[in-house]
Order: sequence, then C-alpha cells, then structure tokens
Amino acid sequence: MAIQASHEAGRRNPFDTTTAAVVVVDAHGRLTGWNPAARSLYGADAPDVLGRPVNEVLRDVRSQGESLQPFTAAAAPGAPAGGWIENRTVRRPDGSSVETVLRVFPVEQDREGAAWVVMAVAGDRYREWMTDQSMLSGLFTQFPVALTVYGMDARLRWVNDAVREGMGWHAGEWVGQAIGALFPHGAILSPPGYHAMEEVLEEVLRSGEPLLDIHWRGQVPEGSAQYRVFSCSYFRLQDDAGHPLGVCETAVEITERYEAQARLALLSRASGIGTTLDVRQTAEELAELVVPDLADSVRVEVAESVLAGEAAPLAASDAPGGLRLMAQRTMSDPSIAQGDRVLGVIGSRSTSANDLLALPLLLGDTLLGKVTLLRQQPRAPFNEADRALAGELASRTAVCVDNARRYIRERATALKLQHELLPQALPQPNGIGFAHRYVPATGPLGVGGDWYDVIPLSGARVGLVVGDVVGRGVDAAATMGRLRTSVRALAALDLPPDELLTRLDDLVGQARIGIHRTPGDERDDRALGATCLYAVYDPASRTCVMASAGHLPPVATGRGPGARQAEPLEVPTGPPLGIGGLPFESVEFEFAEGTLLALFTDGMVEARSRDVEEGMADLCRVLEASTDSLQGTCDEVVSLRSQGSAEDDAALLLVRLHALPETSMASWQIASDPAEVAAARAHVRKKLQEWGLDDAAFVAELVVSELVTNAIRYGSPPVGLRLLRDVDRTLICEVSDGGHTSPHLRRAGNEDEGGRGLFLVAQLTRMWGTRYGRQGKTIWAETGPGQEVPLELFSME
Repeated sequence: MAIQASHEAGRRNPFDTTTAAVVVVDAHGRLTGWNPAARSLYGADAPDVLGRPVNEVLRDVRSQGESLQPFTAAAAPGAPAGGWIENRTVRRPDGSSVETVLRVFPVEQDREGAAWVVMAVAGDRYREWMTDQSMLSGLFTQFPVALTVYGMDARLRWVNDAVREGMGWHAGEWVGQAIGALFPHGAILSPPGYHAMEEVLEEVLRSGEPLLDIHWRGQVPEGSAQYRVFSCSYFRLQDDAGHPLGVCETAVEITERYEAQARLALLSRASGIGTTLDVRQTAEELAELVVPDLADSVRVEVAESVLAGEAAPLAASDAPGGLRLMAQRTMSDPSIAQGDRVLGVIGSRSTSANDLLALPLLLGDTLLGKVTLLRQQPRAPFNEADRALAGELASRTAVCVDNARRYIRERATALKLQHELLPQALPQPNGIGFAHRYVPATGPLGVGGDWYDVIPLSGARVGLVVGDVVGRGVDAAATMGRLRTSVRALAALDLPPDELLTRLDDLVGQARIGIHRTPGDERDDRALGATCLYAVYDPASRTCVMASAGHLPPVATGRGPGARQAEPLEVPTGPPLGIGGLPFESVEFEFAEGTLLALFTDGMVEARSRDVEEGMADLCRVLEASTDSLQGTCDEVVSLRSQGSAEDDAALLLVRLHALPETSMASWQIASDPAEVAAARAHVRKKLQEWGLDDAAFVAELVVSELVTNAIRYGSPPVGLRLLRDVDRTLICEVSDGGHTSPHLRRAGNEDEGGRGLFLVAQLTRMWGTRYGRQGKTIWAETGPGQEVPLELFSME
C-alpha cells in the first residue's frame, strides 16, 4: 500500500499525514506500507523495501542491538499503549546517513493482530517545530506581553494568560465581546486619523498590512482608577489559502515612557514662551503651554513693581507688595477638551485627591511673581519629574519676565526723556496755527529720535522743524535733544534754511555735536545719518523757504487744480546730516491764506504693510478732507498709521498758514541823508496814530531814530524802514540797508560823543537783532504799547 502526501511542509505539524514519511509495519515486523515522503526521506523505493523487516530497513546505525523489538507480535504487549517517539539515524542506500525522529503507535487489525504505523521526519525539522511549539506555549502562558485575537466580526476570540491576569477576567466571560464594550473609555492617542479601535481592526483585515505602534489610552482594567497607555500592534491571521481568519493584537504598556516623552516634548515647546517683551503675553504663552498637558489649571501672577519696570524685591525679603493676575487658564475653557477625552496629558493616572504646585518666578535672588498649577482627579499628583519640568518652565518664564521688566524700564526712561526733550509748550506765533503729534513705536524697538519744533523768528516769521534720528531707545532720544537744541541755537542767528543745515551738518560731521573726536574714540555719533527739514514762513509775504537734509518733503494743500487738493512739495533733497559731499539747496514757495502744511517723519507714512507712496497718498486724502480742527486732522492722520504696523516712531506737525493783513504793515524808502531821520520819525508817529498805538509812539520814534541814523551813517543805500503790527499789538521796527557789517552793542564812556544808540535800543525794546539777506542786512527791534523808559536812561551823563 502506498500513501500519498502533500509536499508542503511550512510551519505545520511535521507529523501531519500529508507531509510526513509514513511506514506501515505488520504484526510480524515487516514493511507493508511506504509512502513517497518515506522514499524522499530514506532514499529507497517502495518495491525495494516492502516485505522486508523493519529492523533491517530502519536500523539505527548508532545502536549495536535490535531496537525495534516492540514491532513484533510477541513484544507488542510490552510496548507503550499509546506509542512512543525516538530518534534514529538510518543509513540510506547511497551510503549517507539521515537523522530522523520516529513516532510509533499501534493500529488495531481484525485478523493479523497488532500492526504499527511509523511516522518519520527529519531531525532538524522536528526540532524546529518543537521550538515553535515551545515559543507558542510560552506566549500563551509565560509571555508578559498582552496577546489578543479578534475574529472577523472584531470581537474577542482568544487572549493569553497575560491579558486574563491583567484584566482579572474569568475563563470565557470575555469571549465574543466587542472591544468598545470592554473599554468604553479608551481612546487612540496616535497616529491621527483613527478614532476607534474598530477602525484599526477593519483596516488590517481589509489591507492585510500590519499596523504598528498604535498608542492607546484607557482605564485598565475597566472601572479601575488607572489610566494607562499601551503601544499596540496589529497583524492579520489567515489560513494556508490566504483567507483572513481575524486579527492578532500585541500590547505593551508604555505609560511611564509616554509621559516622559510628553514632558520632553513640552520642554521643547518652551521656546514659545517670551516671543515678545510683553509681560501679559509671556504669561499667556506659559498658561497655554501647561494646560492641559501638565496641569488642569494655572494662574500666573507678576509683581506690580515688575509691571512698572522697577526693581523687584529679593526672594529672601517679604513677598512683593502686590501681585497682579496676568494669565489664568483652566480645563473648563471651551477651547480645551474635557474629562476622559483629554489626550496626551502628563499624569494620566487618577487619584482621589487634588494636588497643588506653587512655584516662584525667581531670577537669582529676585522674586518676580509666582505660578500656581493645579491637578484634579482623575489625574495623578505631581511627581518629581513633573516638579522638575514645572520648575524649568518657571525658570524660563522668569527670564522672559525680567527681560520684559528691563524693556519696560528702558522704554519708560526713553519715553520720559523723549517727552522732556520735545517741546513742552510750543510758542504760538500769530502767523500760523498748528497741531502736533509724537507716536512712539509700539514694538520692542520702542522710542526713537523723531522730533518737531516751532521757532519764532524776527519779523513775525516762524521756523518749522521736523527731523528723524537713526536708531531707537535712550541714545536716539538724547541725540534728538542735542540736534533740536543745535537747530534752535542756529535759528536764533536768523540763518537761511540751507545755511542752517550746512552748519548743522558740519557739527554732526565731527562725530559728536560740538566735540571733536579724540584719538582712539571710534564710536560713531547717532546723529550721523539723521534727517532734518527746516522751513521759514514769512506771513508778511506769504512765502516759505525750506531746505531738506535727506528728509521727506512736506505736503501742502491748494497746490493743484482744486482749491483743497494736496500734494507733496518739490524740495531739493540734500544728503542726511554728517554724510557730506553735496550742498544743501533752499527753495521758496508762496502760499495762499489758509494753506495747510504737513511736516512729518517717515514713520507716519511708511510701514511694512504699505510703501511710502501709498502712505503719502493717504495723507493727501486726509488733508484734502480736513476741517478747521487741526487736532482732529492730526488724529485722522495718526489713525491711518495704526492701520499698518507700528515698527517705527513718528512725528507730525500740521501748520495752518495765515497772512499778515496789509493794514498791519507799512514801509518807506529813506534817502541816505541824516536830514531824513526826522521824516522817518514823522512817518512812524502818523502810522501809529492810525493803528491806535499812540502810547507806543515815544519809544518807537527813539528806536527808529537810532536805527535809521546808524543805517545812514554806517550802512549802504538803499535804506528802508518797515513797521509791522502783530495781532497781539506787538510792534516790530525794521531798518534795512545794503551793508553787511553787523553793529555791536557797547557801553560808551562819559567823554564819548557817540556809541549809545544800540544801547538805547536794547534798553527800550523787548528784543532786537540783526539778520542778513542777499541784498544786505536788517536790524529789527520789537516793542509793545506802554513800553516804559528806564529812569536810569535820563540820568546818563
């Protein structure tokens, strides 16, 4: 009888009748069956071995005696009832040896008595199979990793001892249960895209591809006070034909490792604290970081002294006099998931008690505030690792808060300095109306060096200044103060705008205003590269002369076809201060009554979100639609700036230009003859009578007499006399001639016949001075009605 067997071995039982070598032995010990697998194993054909004694064919070459005695009928009663297994090395017909394992068991026969079936496999294959069996047995009974098998319906079919012991299940009570019913509060932490474990099982069954390292969190066993995290992997089970049978799950607890990784990830995100120099924003960033990952709620409080930029108290001293709440965040916030559905938190094991952790915001010995963290059930109390992490976050926050405190202090100092150096109460010349704004940068750049000024000049004229210093902070503000003072000093000399900028440029070019650079001092002056625009408006002639040192041109209304159309003026732009190389040029404009003139720095029209051209166009639109309220127009211009970014500070000076009425001016040409001095006094007396200033006539006649006499005697023709009456009844007397020699005030001796003229002028007037023009010079003096004559003048000998 020949037995056919499958040629497939694989990992199946080696004693499977379809693959094993099968030998049949009758009661007399002779071979009666030999299948193809036996032929392949022992190298002998069935006709060569059938009928021969089994002791001869399967003789163990390692044994000296007969080892197959139990195959005989007489020995059968002594053989093991269920058969036996033995190892035997058999010599093949080709002379080679093969190590085999025999499984021998008796077969009942009707007539011949006992017969035997011998199943033989190669020794190495048997040992490999036994190793697999031992490994599977260990997985079932000894392996600590949880193994679970789910059927095609995603219900539990089999679990190993580790699962039963860990869950406390009794035999059979879990069979057929769905995972959702066994763990209703479980949740997948990662990877994203899976919301329930049933989705994972369906994906593995469908694709046949394993899914590895799925992080799952839940109460294990269900109903316990433990939230545990597992790393689960899934692969499909299938039969020999490739048909799926179910899914096998392996699960390893990684709670401690997962939370350690969560702490590390949280610490790596700590760089998001302190992105700005704002204390409240820093506190909000800390609160957002720790809730819910580290705590259920948090309070961040900062000392009032820190918010004021003052030095905070030492940690060893009493607590700060006052703490202000900067940030508070809890799990009850709508933006945060609540309860058991919170994923990826640290301290997921539950506890019956609350836990509070209060940490000081310390920087060295300086106490800046405190951070309070709270956990509530079902989370675990803070352990040492959590406390260390919270301490590190508090330390980083303290550094950021201290940086913000220093910034607040420096910004407050710069703002105060800027405020003190900018004009506190600008004079109000009668020829103009004006409004002004200074807007510091809102970002970390802080205060800059932008400034403006209004300077009264002789002859009812007014100087208008706007400038911008390179850089930010206290240094820029201090430099602005130096430049403003220098401009005022130079303006007092009645210099034309181009000459004033030239002299200012010379000062800046010395690396320090008014101070020469010393050997080894390589620090550049912050005034180097500053821009400035200086304009002089004369209400008598309605002309304005201006020059620019690298500054943006002003914008004026009434320059286009429309009466209110505004556009930038064409002003020659010289180099910034201190650069040198090119001269400064002045340009003169004539403006109509009521013209609105805007002088500004680049921060008012330029931002990251808009270029200069767009900002200038917006400014022109606001000026065209402006009302009589200069303050309101200023506010509108500043609001345009706030629509962009406030990366730079800005200064704005809006000026409404007015003309001096013709009825308030009078002028005469005086011949270069001393006899004409009396006529000049007569002209003044008559005009003052027309203006109703009779009480100012006596002083005015004395002043005009002295100035005209000096012009005729020491100057050059032509000689002119002009009277200006300002709206506040200030009387301005101006005498001009073609000479360029400046008179000097001196005290005459008792024996001197002259030299008292300018001294008398200085005593009788509020102020006086000399200004030069292209055609000569002008000596001016200001007096008012009721000007008293000092008595000592009458006692002069």
